Amino acid sequence: MIFARYPELTALFAAFIAASLLKLPIYYLLNRKWNWALVFGTGGMPSSHAALITSTTLAIGLFHGFDQPTFALAVAVTMIVVYDAAGVRRQAGIHAERINMIIQEIFAGRPLQESDLKVMLGHTPVEVAGGVLTGLACALLLYLVLPK
Repeated sequence: MIFARYPELTALFAAFIAASLLKLPIYYLLNRKWNWALVFGTGGMPSSHAALITSTTLAIGLFHGFDQPTFALAVAVTMIVVYDAAGVRRQAGIHAERINMIIQEIFAGRPLQESDLKVMLGHTPVEVAGGVLTGLACALLLYLVLPK
């Protein structure tokens, strides 16, 4: 069974799919409308990037040991991805939002030919925390279910 042979990879895909699918009902509960683009796009609650990397890191620790160099490396990569999701990409999204407003003001009354800059690049800290929790839950569930 391939899932038992590669638990880290299984955790990675399970967390990514779970987080991507969870975005739909959470968005609906908060906004009372469906946004199907969230499943394939960036942004939204929970962060699929944070879920994916957290789940993989925890799976490495659970299945191979928390005292292994690969676990230390995974923790370092997780810190970078989580920081990027909540920090750098979020700020880029805020800048895109402001630039779009400036463009609309400059060309008021005349439709733009160029598309707006993508605003949903990053995550709020709550969205990242949701992704981390989703990733932890997926890895722990797989650890309980898969043979050791």
